[in-house]
Amino acid sequence: MSIVANAAGMEVMQSPLAARGKTIPAERLGLLTQTDPAIGVEAIRHRYEEDGYVWLKGLLPRAEVIDFRRWVFAHLAETGLLAPGHDFALGIAAAEGFDWNLANRRLMSIVRSAAYEGFCAQPRLVRFMDAFLQGISYLHKRKLMRYVQPGTAVATPAHYDLVYLRGGTSRLVTAWIPIGDIPAEMGGLVYLEGSHALGRRMEAEFQANSGTLSPEERISAYNSHMAEGGWISKDLPDIAERFNARWLAADYEAGDVVLHSPYIIHAATNNEDRTRRLRLSTDIRYQNVDDEIDARWSNHWSLGDML
Repeated sequence: MSIVANAAGMEVMQSPLAARGKTIPAERLGLLTQTDPAIGVEAIRHRYEEDGYVWLKGLLPRAEVIDFRRWVFAHLAETGLLAPGHDFALGIAAAEGFDWNLANRRLMSIVRSAAYEGFCAQPRLVRFMDAFLQGISYLHKRKLMRYVQPGTAVATPAHYDLVYLRGGTSRLVTAWIPIGDIPAEMGGLVYLEGSHALGRRMEAEFQANSGTLSPEERISAYNSHMAEGGWISKDLPDIAERFNARWLAADYEAGDVVLHSPYIIHAATNNEDRTRRLRLSTDIRYQNVDDEIDARWSNHWSLGDML
């Protein structure tokens, strides 16, 4: 575990987190607040509005999440991604290279599979999202699954999700689901504390300055007013200093679900797991079915689809 209690009994990060060659200093790191789903949907919604996220502990059955992790890696094994001789649920990465092209093709097959659709639309999660959204929930067809090898420089830069979903309602909710245990050193999501207000301000500024853009450019993350396809920054320590904020991290476990606002700034850090476990997660988007839906998200995710 990367989060331990110090001499004063306070929980602190045990090891530094890094992304893209930059280490986040200890004073710019904090911890996500856990939420017990048993407190009820009204209290959960209140925390979500206040903090821009809610980390729901054990919302999904742990054993079923681990079984799904095993299924995914069993179908990726032929690519050479996994080290032989281990339970696929452990997700131990191979020490040598693997077939990237085959892995990409197989990942695209997995995200189109009935098994993945069933995992994302499992009744327990659907019932919760219906209650949370106060109506019939709509799950966007474009759903992303990511695996991250240990010891690589792969880490999602800082962004907020609405940049990629401007063609519909802003009343979106992202569900980030760790598929297996993801302690902080494995590179789970980190959230810039209080930044849902900052994201709203950035989006308002974009809308005010986008009058010269065509309708197509206005909803695209790849327009002349956005840098690098919607990224706010690849330098996580710098953005924390710039906004005098902390990156909030967590030791996520199989069964957890994090819901976050489309305005909250978030990123990922490097997978530095010493046992060489692959990080596996999925991020999916919900909204009330009665709100306007971004038609660009009505197709399956494809690598390079510019969304």
